[in-house]
Amino acid sequence: MFFGETTINLDAKGRLAIPMRYRDALKEQCGNRMVLTYHAFESGALWLQSEKEWKRMRKDVMALPNRKPYNRSLQRRLVGSATVVEMDGNGRILLPPSLRDGTGLEKKVVLLGMDYRFEIWNENTLNVRRAEEVADLSEQASEDLDRLVL
Repeated sequence: MFFGETTINLDAKGRLAIPMRYRDALKEQCGNRMVLTYHAFESGALWLQSEKEWKRMRKDVMALPNRKPYNRSLQRRLVGSATVVEMDGNGRILLPPSLRDGTGLEKKVVLLGMDYRFEIWNENTLNVRRAEEVADLSEQASEDLDRLVL
């Protein structure tokens, strides 16, 4: 559903303008209601997804046994920190200060379409992460990539 990379400048109030190519689909698929929360596996990013998709994920995450510290941490990250956002008339969503601060988001961010959700990254953090991943991919992923037709 969503794919591609867009570099976006947050405005002074911390609003992110959703690219035009996604706006109609978001309005149609989620009634303009989305959920913003921390990325489950990366410390410098947020997830933005439809409320319907988030509710499915929330159910799965909250079903994990909370006796395990990792599960409790995941529940806090994905459920406890989540907030509903809606596009305004100009196609912008407000990124709350707590989520911006918690991920190091500043003026320049990158919005990555990742199928059924978006990732929102600080541009510099994403570039550093990508440089680190190149080394990991060359060693670890070669077996998996051999099975793919690229």
